[in-house]
Amino acid sequence: MSERSPLQNARFAYVPKMPEVFAASISDIKAVPTEAIEPSVDRKSLKAIFSHSYGKPAVKFSQGANIAASKPLIIGVLLSGGPAPGGHNVVAGLFDGLKRGSPDSRLIGFKGGPGGLVDDEYMEITAELVDSYRNSGGFDIVGSGRTKIETPEQFEKALANARSHKLDALVIVGGDDSNTNAALLAEYFAEHDAPITVVGVPKTIDGDLKNEWIEASFGFDTATKTYSELIGNICRDAASSRKYWHFIKLMGRSASHITLECALQTRPNVALVSEEIEAKSMSLAQVVEIICNSITARAAKGENFGVVLVPEGLIEFIPEIKVLIADINDLLAGEHEAFVALKGVEAQRAFIREKLSAKSSAVFSSLPDQIQTQLCWDRDPHGNVQVSRIETEKLLVSMVRERLAKMTAEGSYKGKFDYQTHFMGYEGRCAFPSNFDADYCYSLGFTAYLLSLYGFSGYIASIRNLAAPTNEWIPGGIPLVSMMNIEHRHGSDKPVIKKALVELQGKPFLYYASQRDKWALSADYRLPGSIQYFGPPAVTDASTMTLQIERS
Repeated sequence: MSERSPLQNARFAYVPKMPEVFAASISDIKAVPTEAIEPSVDRKSLKAIFSHSYGKPAVKFSQGANIAASKPLIIGVLLSGGPAPGGHNVVAGLFDGLKRGSPDSRLIGFKGGPGGLVDDEYMEITAELVDSYRNSGGFDIVGSGRTKIETPEQFEKALANARSHKLDALVIVGGDDSNTNAALLAEYFAEHDAPITVVGVPKTIDGDLKNEWIEASFGFDTATKTYSELIGNICRDAASSRKYWHFIKLMGRSASHITLECALQTRPNVALVSEEIEAKSMSLAQVVEIICNSITARAAKGENFGVVLVPEGLIEFIPEIKVLIADINDLLAGEHEAFVALKGVEAQRAFIREKLSAKSSAVFSSLPDQIQTQLCWDRDPHGNVQVSRIETEKLLVSMVRERLAKMTAEGSYKGKFDYQTHFMGYEGRCAFPSNFDADYCYSLGFTAYLLSLYGFSGYIASIRNLAAPTNEWIPGGIPLVSMMNIEHRHGSDKPVIKKALVELQGKPFLYYASQRDKWALSADYRLPGSIQYFGPPAVTDASTMTLQIERS
């Protein structure tokens, strides 16, 4: 970008804070294996698939002699999936670690994600290039992509290209599907006696790549702070104009972590949590009733305005819709050619209705034509329905209006309902990373270098104790296989990293549940404002409320 803003210049000068152990020279940082970690489910199946990777121990880094410190390495890096704030700092931390170990080390970036590895599209990452991207948002330093390496030919090409570059290691920065690919690549390389270490880095603004060892995926902090600023602005506008109910759909394909965090930050009148709706087997009509209850109660106070937060993946968690989507997925996987050969959306909808079971066909037919069409659009490369393109917020508005009209006729609602709809997603994916994400990502990149140096293949970089000051963070890594399970995708069973959903007995949700009835009636919105990069640490360096509550 040719012309930089004053903030860009200031952020380029920011020096990320790091765990205390990383202050030592590379020769004084050792890897300490800890306990072996196994998957929580599907152990027998996973052990058969990952015979070279299964049952490895977790590892942490501490001060101690490192005899391999000065070894020159050639490491490849690729960015996979959607962007998340801080990705450039992962590359910077990886690059700086490499050069601290040996100035003769090299970093090769594969362009456009996994496809760059398969097609051998690459570039040398230099100090000058890294310096021009430090602490900035986006993934444009080498670009990203959603290619999934899954065919024998793709695996063969990936290995051949890694060998041609004489890679010692390959670092894959991505979410659950991308890191599943990293685990499969590590296993494939091991099966073919290729001494190339494969390391993953946990990225996703959705926040669903987490567990005891991975306390947060990077980008979640910045994205939710970006959304919360905008939601807070809308809350203030709602209270000022006093005439609209704002329905705000938030990113989060499979989990409601973003919605929950933004609810904790802003205190909306309604925040739907997909995991709770599924656990209670709530129908679409019952979800609409939750919203209408708040609208009706507030109208009785003369307040015909409010804010509703909707996770984009909500529609997949409503039981009858979830079954419907699974049936459509299987149908399209088996009859894809016949489906795409049809001309016009009406013919495609008719094809789906005819081929589905009677129950799913009835549910499908009950939805507005526009939603039916959106449910049938092309899947992403991982076989997932593209929920960001399903206008769930507009579906809810339509059903709320219909329900309120009946209540008006019955005399149980006497308010005035008008609305605005919003979708907040892409606004947060490439924001300037918060200080937390800038620090976290740089440390993740440095950790990925150390895992590569020590040859911990099939591992994902892990940093724990994230709610504490940065110098108290604990860097290490865990085997990717330990995070996996077997799921039914594209009509067959496949190993994938298990998504971390909102825990209904977890501290963050329980706190929200204890407050939501009060928030449903009030206009006492919380206004977090914009991300602050300069000022007291309590303002600039604070992590998400989710993390603070979890680790309190």
